[in-house]
Amino acid sequence: MELISALPEDVARDCLIRISYQHFPVVSSVSKAWNTEIQSPEFRRRRTTANQTQKILVAVQSRVDSDEKRRTGLLVKAATNPVYQLSVLEPKTGNWSELPPAPELPNGLPMFCRIAGVGYDLVVIGGWDPDSWKASNSVFIYNFLSATWRRGADMPGGPRTFFACVSDNHHTVYVAGGHDDEKNALKSVLAYDVSRDAWTALPDMSRERDECKGIFRGGVLRVVGGYCTEMQGRFERTAEEFDSATCKWGPVEEEFLDVATCPRTCVDGGDDELYICCDGDVLILKGDTWQTVVKVPEEIRNVSYMEAREGALLLIGSGGFGQPHMSFLFDLKSSNWAKLASPENYSGHVQFGCSLEI
Repeated sequence: MELISALPEDVARDCLIRISYQHFPVVSSVSKAWNTEIQSPEFRRRRTTANQTQKILVAVQSRVDSDEKRRTGLLVKAATNPVYQLSVLEPKTGNWSELPPAPELPNGLPMFCRIAGVGYDLVVIGGWDPDSWKASNSVFIYNFLSATWRRGADMPGGPRTFFACVSDNHHTVYVAGGHDDEKNALKSVLAYDVSRDAWTALPDMSRERDECKGIFRGGVLRVVGGYCTEMQGRFERTAEEFDSATCKWGPVEEEFLDVATCPRTCVDGGDDELYICCDGDVLILKGDTWQTVVKVPEEIRNVSYMEAREGALLLIGSGGFGQPHMSFLFDLKSSNWAKLASPENYSGHVQFGCSLEI
């Protein structure tokens, strides 16, 4: 059966790789041939080679009570406890949208859940039940091709919170550190193979790391910062690396960060560069030295999320408690800031986020 009537197969495939990710579910329902085509690994390879993939940000973001915001000027959540949704930002167009809720989570995402992208899948791990505040080890997976949810295998080892969570973008999500139900910081590390729906325990880190940050580059998992049980919120400057090929940890870098700070904004900038926000500044790591790049705009001085992409930095934050969250792009070549439009429904607090190329 022809993919598109009267068109050569190579031309038809060239047409299909240009569709927007938002149209994947519709396209897959047109015919078995189209569904088979977009589900194939070759479709993703062609789409990537032709530079037709779309880079998006998915954020765990609180919903906003619009009526209350108009009365008070502050962001008030839709219920006594914050209700979180999965918001999608396309930085290239500035468009925002919302992913459908998982059938098992009709009242919102677990608080402090972590997310990571693997191919066309978005993996949602752990968090607190929004009503009971009980920690969970659940896994939910949203597939962008079919716009459907499925349940994944529970994270082993019992519930953990505030762990590092990062993907290799192809097969695996890594979970490191965090704390258990007794507030004990953890040094254990897990790997989740999304296609196999299977968890593997990896060698422990050298020390406990609560509220640490994970960065994955070139087969190496780097876990930055965090703190041990006894420190309780007093962050360390250290980092350590796990080589996925040898399955071994390297020595601890004792003075990796310039200052002891929360590492949530530490991100991979490519070309052996890292970025982080600290005390109102964006810093870059060059060699062994952190250097100031630019000051953060006052409107987003409290940065909750940052990522580096295509010669620019995307930052999301607010001017203070209860203030709307806004998005800014910083062009690394021109050193100019550009404010992105943030519809009122997408101005809630961003608790966590990840980027996907689909």
